[in-house]
Amino acid sequence: MPFFKSRVMRKEPVIGTFCGIVNASAVELTGTCGFDFLCIDAEHSPIDRGAAEQMIRAADVSRIPAIVRVPGLNAEAIASVLDSRAKGVLVPRVGTAEQAMAAVRATRYPPLGERGVGPGRAAAYGSNIGEYLGKANAELLLAIQIETAEGLQNIEAIAAVEGIDVIFIGPGDLSVSLNAMGPENAERLNQAITTIVTTSAKAGKVTGMFRMSADDVNDWGGLGVSFFVVASDTLFLAAGAQATVNAFKAKIGESR
Repeated sequence: MPFFKSRVMRKEPVIGTFCGIVNASAVELTGTCGFDFLCIDAEHSPIDRGAAEQMIRAADVSRIPAIVRVPGLNAEAIASVLDSRAKGVLVPRVGTAEQAMAAVRATRYPPLGERGVGPGRAAAYGSNIGEYLGKANAELLLAIQIETAEGLQNIEAIAAVEGIDVIFIGPGDLSVSLNAMGPENAERLNQAITTIVTTSAKAGKVTGMFRMSADDVNDWGGLGVSFFVVASDTLFLAAGAQATVNAFKAKIGESR
């Protein structure tokens, strides 16, 4: 098992970020910042198959593992990024055990799944298919995202599915699905998240969560969350630019 997945499965804390800027240089730069992994976001960014492969290659240049959040539960989309040598996938909007099992089948070669064999980048364009087939089922990371009321309702059955490595919580979409947006509903949302975390832990699964900042990481880490995706490259770019503009304007104002 590769070092990154072994850390995840031991439930060591790992920190990643979403990469939504469709540019290999941006991925390469983000990969030098100290994250444990990157998650290329092909769900909420205009990242097609070709761009995804270039972004995965850029992560390899920075020697940082890259997984891909695929647009949805689509076997072809999942296979394409794995063929491009992503270290795993994050499948959004999983609401039932049947959907979780479909994600397992899409990421595993027979007899464990139904992934098709192809001469992609992961198999050195066909020159070492046998070697790749021999290790891919064990080495690839499968994370599924629970972010709906349906997923919350079915969490016990989902967590019991063999082959799911990480159950990842999307608090934003979950709050919308539960009609629990805003500070006044924070307790209800936190109760739902806690239910997912504790149920996943009971089933022996790794639990992950999206956070905007590190403010409450210790709280969720203490409950058992160990796989964090923090903000995104676009948010970091905006925050850095805004802070610089604000600092310059403040200094200019002082001199007048």
